[in-house]
Amino acid sequence: MNSSTNPRVKICCIASIEEVQLAVGYGASALGLVSAMPSGPGPISEERIAEIVPTIPAGIASFLLTSKQDAPSIIVQQRRTRVNTLQLVDAVSVDTYKQLREELPGINLVQVIHVLGEESIAEALSVSPYVDMILLDSGNPNLAVKVLGGTGRTHDWSISRQIREAVQVPMFLAGGLNSANVADAIRQVQPYGLDLCSGVRIDGTLDEKKLAAFFAAVRSAAQPLKKES
Repeated sequence: MNSSTNPRVKICCIASIEEVQLAVGYGASALGLVSAMPSGPGPISEERIAEIVPTIPAGIASFLLTSKQDAPSIIVQQRRTRVNTLQLVDAVSVDTYKQLREELPGINLVQVIHVLGEESIAEALSVSPYVDMILLDSGNPNLAVKVLGGTGRTHDWSISRQIREAVQVPMFLAGGLNSANVADAIRQVQPYGLDLCSGVRIDGTLDEKKLAAFFAAVRSAAQPLKKES
């Protein structure tokens, strides 16, 4: 992370136009819209996503979270929803990246790496040349029913820091972030961006007080980094 700027914040699991307005009003620079998943919170229909996306202000990134692993299916999703960023929450092949680049010029690709251990460093390095960003999360794609995000759990931030230092693309940090721990996350990892869902919600609904507290914590934590630059 550039020490002269606050990390960008992506609010995920957006489910309505009202949540778009609330998140952007507090300073979100990206919004996540969750399509069908094998498990986890926040999925909405692609038809609903397609209704929400046109209401997202210019300059705010719209992320479609997709669990699809083949390029044709992902391309159909993007063309239906018209998002400007694809967040691939499961592993895909190099050929899939190449097909997405060819068929969807100008659409950003973000690969999720689920941090399970030291092996995640090599995984991030292997995929980073093919994507615009890496997003580190706390899921587990190896379970019988894949967990591809939305766990509300943190992972080993020392590994996240190693990945951030190793890859040549921007990195978002996700997994269990909230107003109480985000300052530690920023200091330990210094990510380009922060991504959260449950940490600013009550019973699945975006909560204004939690949102305000989170952004206040981010601004406060970033001040020492600015002074050190």
